[in-house]
Parts: sequence; structure tokens; C-alpha cells
Amino acid sequence: MDGIAKVEIPNDLLIHNCDDPISGIVESTYSDFLRHFTDIKYLQERAILAPTLQMVESVNDYMVSLNNSRDKSYLSSDTICMSDHAFTSLEHVHTPEFLNSIKCSGIPNHSITLKVGVPVMLLRNIDQSSGLCNGTRLIITRLGNRVLEAKVLSGKMAGDKVFISRMTLTPSDARIPFKFQRRQFSVIVSFAMTINKSQGQSLSNVGLFLKKPVFTHGQLYVALSRVTSRKGLKIICYDGDGKITNEATNVVYKEVFRNLENRSF
Repeated sequence: MDGIAKVEIPNDLLIHNCDDPISGIVESTYSDFLRHFTDIKYLQERAILAPTLQMVESVNDYMVSLNNSRDKSYLSSDTICMSDHAFTSLEHVHTPEFLNSIKCSGIPNHSITLKVGVPVMLLRNIDQSSGLCNGTRLIITRLGNRVLEAKVLSGKMAGDKVFISRMTLTPSDARIPFKFQRRQFSVIVSFAMTINKSQGQSLSNVGLFLKKPVFTHGQLYVALSRVTSRKGLKIICYDGDGKITNEATNVVYKEVFRNLENRSF
């Protein structure tokens, strides 16, 4: 039976005695990071997964700060998609500052800070025939003013050098009651990614960061099925009071950890 349930996490998968959850999950998933942060295979094989964009951004900001390369920030150009008359009547409501503040799934943030050696994920299909699709992971190799140079981390093009330019993107988030366009590089830092965005990835090392409960049907199964072996998985989980727990609250199949035990090593 499936339904809302508390699922006990096996003890060997848990991260214990962790004062700082972000550094704990990072040390577990990206062990010896400063020695390997330029190693494509090392980055290709691991990621931290979390249910929400807020948690993902917290981990990614921390990881980017560990990279000692010089950073470069890129700002988007955001505009309302309306007729001239409608735009004039609402321009004082939907100001550029307000549009810049919008963060939602499927489009990059107004401000993206990148460094050479940072892994990113494409948020849109750029060239499907060349394998540059939504969800493709890359590592930044050069930061230009108008173009990003990167090497592909996943898929049939792994290791190839590519160039990425800005795109004009329109979010499809139903929670936004108006349409707007954002012109920005269609990438997001991908040391960590949302559980939903991880679909299609196959990873040797996965850190599952559950600072809040996984909240939609099947998300825990999706997260656990990204890792290729049990020994490559570690989980840090918090209850509603912010205390570390060994139980995940979720809309799940209760067999989810049993399936993991059957996975080949």
C-alpha cells in the first residue's frame, strides 16, 4: 500500500553526529573535494539531492565557496510579456527589481555566480542532436562576457567542449499569475540538485539532504534510485522540529528501502 507514512532509514545509510548539516553532507558526498575538484570523473559520479530549490541553493553556494578560482556573476534581463497598453498600466507593479527577485523551477536565477571548475546543469534543450539537452551536466572551463565554455560531464558527448550563450526563457510555473521573459544563461550550479531534476542521472555517490520532509509521491524512490550501489548512498534527515531523525515522512511505497537492498553492488 502507498500513502503518507514514516519510513525508517537503515542505520548504515545515516549521517550521525553532524553539527552543520551542509558541511556534513558535503564531506560525505564530495570527500577530499579540494584534491579532486578539477577531476571530471569525480564530479561526474556524485551529487547531493534535496527536495526544494532553497536547500539546493544553500548547498551549491557552500560548494562554490570552497572553489578558490575567481568568480564571475551574470545578471539576467527580465521583461513582462504583455501588450504595450497592458505593460504601461502594470509597469509600476511588476518592476525590474520585482521580476529579478522571482525564483522558480525551470529557469535560472536573475544572478548566477560561476567559477572555472564548477559543474552546472542545462535547464533547456540547446542542441538535442549534440546531446545538449535539459538535464545535461557540464563543467565550466572558461567564463566569457557573452559565452560560457564548458566540457560535457554526462551522455554520449561526455568530455566534449561546448559553448553556451544566453537564451530568452519564459517560466511555466502556474503559481506566477503573469508571463515574463528572462534572458540568461540556461544553467544552474549542480553540485546539488532537486530530486525532480535528478531524474535520468546515474551516480556512484549520492547524498540525500532531507532538511524538510520529501513532500510528493515517489520523490524518495526517485532519489534512492539515482545511486548505483548502497555503499554510495548517505542520508541526513530532520524532523519537523529541526532535529536529526532516522525516519523520513513521505508519500511513498513502503518497499522503497527494500528495493535498494536488492540493488547490485
